[in-house]
Amino acid sequence: MSDTEKKPDHGVLKLAIDYGPLLIFFGMYKYYSPDEPSAIATLAAVIKSTGAFMVAIIFAAIIAKWKIGRISPMMWLTTILVVGFGGLTIWFNDAKFIQLKPTIIYALLSALLFGGLMKGQSLLKYVFEAGFDGLSDAGWRKLSRNWAIFFALLAVVNEIVRSQLNFDDWLSFKVWGVTTVSFIFAAAQVPMLMREGLGSDEDKAKDAG
Repeated sequence: MSDTEKKPDHGVLKLAIDYGPLLIFFGMYKYYSPDEPSAIATLAAVIKSTGAFMVAIIFAAIIAKWKIGRISPMMWLTTILVVGFGGLTIWFNDAKFIQLKPTIIYALLSALLFGGLMKGQSLLKYVFEAGFDGLSDAGWRKLSRNWAIFFALLAVVNEIVRSQLNFDDWLSFKVWGVTTVSFIFAAAQVPMLMREGLGSDEDKAKDAG
């Protein structure tokens, strides 16, 4: 590949792959939700939307492999848990299983990041290094630490919300609340990343050119 040739930018496609299945889950639930909620009708809507969620995330994984060339570790984890807990939700007719899925994901991610830090490694570096040119090792450790804490808090919050709110309110929190807070948190990391050298490699390349 020449210096002027760039790798394909899959930014929009990656967003669709990451958030499309969740939005389908949300949309299907809203479509099937009764105007006058009851426990039986709500559960029926959950079962139908969970089935659509499972199909959508498998399809998203196939698209990722086909168009991007790989399925990320995060995508593998999410797909396995959605299919697993979604299957339990449908089999046992119990919405709590699909509500537990985010808690498990957040807790696992937090544990993996903390575990890596205890061994002196930043696991995020192996996943996102290409998108964080110039970031120092200290920056990677700080980023991993911050996200590990954030994921741990999300796991706790999801359990609190799941136990205190009905499914409709929990789903709105999951789709809009968590997504918004995650984007805000990610943006809040930028000043620290810049102090730790983010983008310095690109600046050096421009100066050399």
